[in-house]
Amino acid sequence: MPDPRSDRELLAAHVAGSDGAFDELVRRYAERLWLLAFRTLDHREDASDAVQETFVSALRSAARYRGDSEVSTWLHRIVVNACLDRIRRRRTRATEPLAGHDLPAPRDGIDDHLTRLTVADALATLPDGQRLAVVLVDVHGFSIAEAAEVLGVREGTVKSRCARARGRLAVLLGHLRPVERRTGTPTAGNAAGPADVQHSSDVSDRTGGGA
Repeated sequence: MPDPRSDRELLAAHVAGSDGAFDELVRRYAERLWLLAFRTLDHREDASDAVQETFVSALRSAARYRGDSEVSTWLHRIVVNACLDRIRRRRTRATEPLAGHDLPAPRDGIDDHLTRLTVADALATLPDGQRLAVVLVDVHGFSIAEAAEVLGVREGTVKSRCARARGRLAVLLGHLRPVERRTGTPTAGNAAGPADVQHSSDVSDRTGGGA
């Protein structure tokens, strides 16, 4: 039976020494955090490592949680920082490909696999800030305010980053839009918006995994 306690109650219980309280938080958020890390890092093992680091960090710093934000926001902020740390470490090493080579094996045929690779490639071309903003808002459904809190930036910055990311993704992923496959010739008014990014990214949800 699911634990009826809220996230805050579970974290407080963990700090007070209750066995299993933190494990319930891991069960609630491991998959969501892994999906965010995977879409940010484009690498299964790195995503799993980032989530592991997130829960270790949260476990150690739980007593310092003051309730200024929701527990879920706090955890997402930690995993975003873990991902950015891994990206910075990547850049200190020799250049390595980011393009979807470690994506999960397809279960729905070659077309879905190719679509997943294309979306991963497109997201990987975005600057870090734009990629995180558009993944949080258009893929995970965060509000602008929630994404701004997770990223530690102004709401206007999130809006600007999302707009720029959507414009870039519209160019890179325009050929995936069903209407364009049916009609053949896209028009200037057919730029991809949040729904298009969500539609394309949903392919990953069918094949992603948990930490």
